Amino acid sequence: MVDARRRPPARTVRLRPVRKDELALQYRVVHGYRRAFRMAGSGPVLVLIHGIGDSSATWAELIPDLARTHTVIAPDLLGHGASDKPRADYSVAAYANGVRDLLTTLGVESATLVGHSLGGGVAMQFAYQFPERTERLILVSAGGVGSEVNPMLRLVSLPGAHLMLSTLRLPGMRLQVGLAVHLLKMLDTDLGQDAPELLTLVDALPDDTSRYAFIRTLRAVVDWRGQVVTMLDRCYLTQGMPTMLLWGDRDSVVPVRHAYGAHAAMPGSRLEIFEGAGHFPYHSDPARFLSLIEEFTSTTSPADWSREHWRELLVEGRPAVEGAGGRADLARTQALESDLREASERSAT
Repeated sequence: MVDARRRPPARTVRLRPVRKDELALQYRVVHGYRRAFRMAGSGPVLVLIHGIGDSSATWAELIPDLARTHTVIAPDLLGHGASDKPRADYSVAAYANGVRDLLTTLGVESATLVGHSLGGGVAMQFAYQFPERTERLILVSAGGVGSEVNPMLRLVSLPGAHLMLSTLRLPGMRLQVGLAVHLLKMLDTDLGQDAPELLTLVDALPDDTSRYAFIRTLRAVVDWRGQVVTMLDRCYLTQGMPTMLLWGDRDSVVPVRHAYGAHAAMPGSRLEIFEGAGHFPYHSDPARFLSLIEEFTSTTSPADWSREHWRELLVEGRPAVEGAGGRADLARTQALESDLREASERSAT
């Protein structure tokens, strides 16, 4: 599917008021740890996986509309939101296992996964580990493509990050951070496009336990050089699985060029660019986001996984990168080839 940057959504979705009972947190204890999640609606299952430092609350205004046609499950990943924050494994593989186990306790055998940022990496890892349980993939500003990532996240991955984050709780710091973020927005910087979400991240780290969980999660995927894991080396395994990529063209956290790289590496994938949006396109244009989700899930069939097909893909291996022609396409192809060459150093198992 070609880039539909300028194509309007299939139809306009009218956002309806959010009812409290649709957004209430529920809890399940899995492996001795309390897992929080939101669950609403009925029909095919749609799992919404948030990014680092975030929680299921990021989907709150979307859940009621998605729940009209789906059973929507939005977990707080371990170490985030209202879920427990133990000294544990916060790798993408562990998170994929956690999502599987939560779905199993809820009696869900398969689902369409929607993953944002870190959650996109978790969704891809889930599809790799449990392809038979993955119906579709919808990746939103997903991590795990190229090594580039916002310098602030690289800084927080360094030793001493806990002390730096602790200063955010000093008296007056919330106001100063708010003013700085407001200035970024007033100057129309790319980072300023996500001003409200930046303040939410600050508020999500109120104590030592939350900060340690955040740092452990971040260091599992980012170091001082950038992202340390990748999905590029196994993207070809999504062949036959309906996959859609959604990205803001002003994303300052995960550059939009990663969207084109992932699109080229995932056979048959669909790419939708949100013009003027930052790292949270579903907040920038929720009506278009909802329309795309509804259209994609209603016009594609769930992946028909088989052990034989999986084996054939593995034996054939990753196909060569091909460009469609043109200077811009050539540049993207060369960039993707560069990312693929370094993928062996950053592969997640």
